[in-house]
Amino acid sequence: MAQDPDREELSQNQDQILTSHALDMVPLFQSSTIDGEVEADMIRGILDSNGIPSIVSSTPYAGVLGVEVKVPRGKLKEAELLLEAARAAGPEAAAEAEAATEG
Repeated sequence: MAQDPDREELSQNQDQILTSHALDMVPLFQSSTIDGEVEADMIRGILDSNGIPSIVSSTPYAGVLGVEVKVPRGKLKEAELLLEAARAAGPEAAAEAEAATEG
């Protein structure tokens, strides 16, 4: 039985990706404010809808419990640009986008 060279190449690439520093999770957003969790959830929604994996975790900052959103290092710049665009568009754009998905 012949081996599938594409499958072998794919498994080699997966091993390479798994050991890459580009997949190290780095902080994108940190907050210790009372509405930090809500903002973190909104950020995660933006990231998820654009195919960027993220982790939201509770983390203590200077003795105060806070929230943190982390993304893979290789996606950090893209995630930052998405957040800048979302903040620039403001809440009106979010409401319009939500309304468009409901109908």
